[in-house]
Amino acid sequence: LNLSERDQLLYRASGMQMAQRIADISRLLDSVSPEERRRIVSVFNTPPLAISLDRPRMAPDSEPPEADFRLSMFGTVLRYALGEGMQVQVVRAAEIPARYGQRGQRSPPGMPMMQGPMAGAGMQMMQGLMSGAGMQMMHPESMFFVVQVVLRDGAVVTFDSFVSPEAAGMPLRLALTLLVLLGTVVALSLVAVRWVTGPLSALATAAEKLGEDINRPPLPETGPVEARRAARAFNNMQGRLSRSIAERTRVLTAMSHDLKTPITRLRLRTEMLDDEALRTRFSKDLEEMESMVIQTLDFMRDASASEPVQRVDFTALLESLQTDYQDMGNTVEVEGRLEHSFSGRPLALRHCLTNLVDNAIRYGRRATIKAEEGAERVTIRVLDEGPGIAEGELEHAFEPFFRGESSRSRETGGTGLGLGIARNIARAHGGDLTLKNRPGGGLEAILTLPRSDAR
Repeated sequence: LNLSERDQLLYRASGMQMAQRIADISRLLDSVSPEERRRIVSVFNTPPLAISLDRPRMAPDSEPPEADFRLSMFGTVLRYALGEGMQVQVVRAAEIPARYGQRGQRSPPGMPMMQGPMAGAGMQMMQGLMSGAGMQMMHPESMFFVVQVVLRDGAVVTFDSFVSPEAAGMPLRLALTLLVLLGTVVALSLVAVRWVTGPLSALATAAEKLGEDINRPPLPETGPVEARRAARAFNNMQGRLSRSIAERTRVLTAMSHDLKTPITRLRLRTEMLDDEALRTRFSKDLEEMESMVIQTLDFMRDASASEPVQRVDFTALLESLQTDYQDMGNTVEVEGRLEHSFSGRPLALRHCLTNLVDNAIRYGRRATIKAEEGAERVTIRVLDEGPGIAEGELEHAFEPFFRGESSRSRETGGTGLGLGIARNIARAHGGDLTLKNRPGGGLEAILTLPRSDAR
């Protein structure tokens, strides 16, 4: 529709319809005898086209045809329609005075001045255009032009007519067509984009939340074919991961039971040793072995996943943690308060903070907990006064069995799993755990957790 309207507009605007009519009349006149031509001219001599067989031939055009784009286009189409054998000259009516070189006659109102030896005949023709139906079709700013066609026998046919500027303006129907076309394209584009990106957005959200809850409901398999395939593949992947983790948990639970049994037997046999010093060393080794088994199992399985999510009062949790450590003779200070509760797993969060405080006390003899609350996240900082960790090893500290102390002593070396377990718990809540050396010495563990109302 748009292309059809445009073609019709260009056809009317540049006078192509009039050019085709002039070419048809010229070919008809060229095919008949001079006596028949006057009868044919009397038939076609009606507004908006005036035809004359008595006008003299105009002088050659002094201006290049490219000076007027519409006139040049009109002449090009007319020559193409006439074909070979007939000469054509097209000029605006305002250019006729320069060619005829005389003055004296006044043009009708709204018309350019026409002068010359044959101005009278031309004036009669133009007056015909200005009368009756021609006057109704004319616009004050119409383009008046004169076309002379030299037939193959040398006869000159002169055509006087005009092209209204209204034809060159964009009609209301074309504007409405373009508006409807634009609105339809925009509406369909928005619907299509929403239809395609909606499932992709849901897929991205599900991928982000997968680490927090492996047993979350499956994605709806809707949308385009590709989106449905992606959702189906994601659901299959989630199912396989869930089954793999469940199977691993069952295996680890069985391993935990099997490992605790010989440790318990060894502990009983240790109690029967007569040598007290040897009994003490054996007991300490068994305690360390039992601690390593428990922490290794905690690291390998996500024990927090089975705990339900509930509102956690962080201030009460930190104060309870401080009291427990002070009862054991350790120095733990808490700075700052959190006014709002947090959605999480309280036992897992307590385990995470306990590992961080244990690490601070083990290496720095005391721990300082700073609580900060923002609009989008909760930040817990655990600071110690220990030797810190080399900058290149800060990230390696989260790897299993990594210990910053090269001696790996039983007194201060730990098992090397506490930080890894703490980071796993933080990431299971959608947050993270990072380490940073303090400028004045010591290590700073930064636990960030997103607020539930901000997620």
